[in-house]
Amino acid sequence: MIELYPLTPAFLEALLDGRREEAATLLGAELPDEFPRDGERRFLTLRLRQMREDARFEDWSPFAVVLDGRMIGHAGYHGPPGVNTKKTPDAVEIGYTIEPEYRRRGFATAAASELIRRAEERGIQHVIACSSPGNEPSLAIIRGLGFSQTGEAMDEEDGLELVFERT
Repeated sequence: MIELYPLTPAFLEALLDGRREEAATLLGAELPDEFPRDGERRFLTLRLRQMREDARFEDWSPFAVVLDGRMIGHAGYHGPPGVNTKKTPDAVEIGYTIEPEYRRRGFATAAASELIRRAEERGIQHVIACSSPGNEPSLAIIRGLGFSQTGEAMDEEDGLELVFERT
């Protein structure tokens, strides 16, 4: 099954500097050929900046989703408790993406479940997840994990998103 490996600042620096071989070694897994794409590059640059500015972000770092020694996606928290769409102080927000050739095999559900488990292990009982209204696979994952829609939000990059919560 999948494993989650932390995307450390050292890994992110190597990856974003184009040192893919070093990044793969630091991660301990083979990287996808197209990783990181433009949107992912912006996302990972943001996460690296956040980790440098606030050590709490390292404790709630993103993870590589790894299957048989190969990174097949990434998943994680938007940040420490309180850094979420609703700005709820005791909640974390999760997100995930799986490489196209690995989709529809349960890997995103497994990654999201593991993020929820790890949050609960750390005393967090309130989890938020957002998805665009047209992303039926993601909506099915979120609903299948027991989330209920509680509203909508406008994301700067992704536009309208449906907000789901699980407590």
